[in-house]
Amino acid sequence: MFSKILIANRGEIACRVAATARRFGVRTVAVYSDADASAKHVAACDEAVHIGGSAPKDSYLQWERIIEAAQATGAQAIHPGYGFLSENDAFANACANAGIAFIGPPASAILAMGLKAESKQLMEKAGVPLVPGYHGADQDPAMLQHEANRIGYPVLIKASAGGGGKGMRAVDKAEDFADALASCQREARNSFGSDAVLIEKYVQRPRHI
Repeated sequence: MFSKILIANRGEIACRVAATARRFGVRTVAVYSDADASAKHVAACDEAVHIGGSAPKDSYLQWERIIEAAQATGAQAIHPGYGFLSENDAFANACANAGIAFIGPPASAILAMGLKAESKQLMEKAGVPLVPGYHGADQDPAMLQHEANRIGYPVLIKASAGGGGKGMRAVDKAEDFADALASCQREARNSFGSDAVLIEKYVQRPRHI
């Protein structure tokens, strides 16, 4: 059991991780941006370290600063929460190289499954049935529009590196696609550091099995 962990996230998930750690007697370190200095997750932890500007790309995606914060506070492990760096294999490897445990899957699993497009390609090769869509490397907007038209509306645009519902837009008709794509890519770039997307047929009445 660790005696101190750093939570590399904010908001509800950081508060939940902090509460669980407290129940186990584990001390916690929060990280925060300029905008989050007075946020609830900062108060929920035993210590807090400022890591940069308000935009996630200037703070919560700056994994070098997060590792430095863990080292400076003596945290033995980093919990990434969801979104942000939770599906970043380079971050998981950097933690290991710094002698800090990454609370999550091994980097090899993240590399295989962390990016939605790559995980779909892996499952396609394995013969697993997929929702009709496009998950290729060509990210030209015209190409993506063409693929959405081919798939048939409504479609769902998803950030390949996304999580937590960020970088996701449902599009009902072709004339709305370009604006939805630009909005999705902006949010994905700010939240995950990558604006790569995939397109899927939007299943309006899904049943989970």
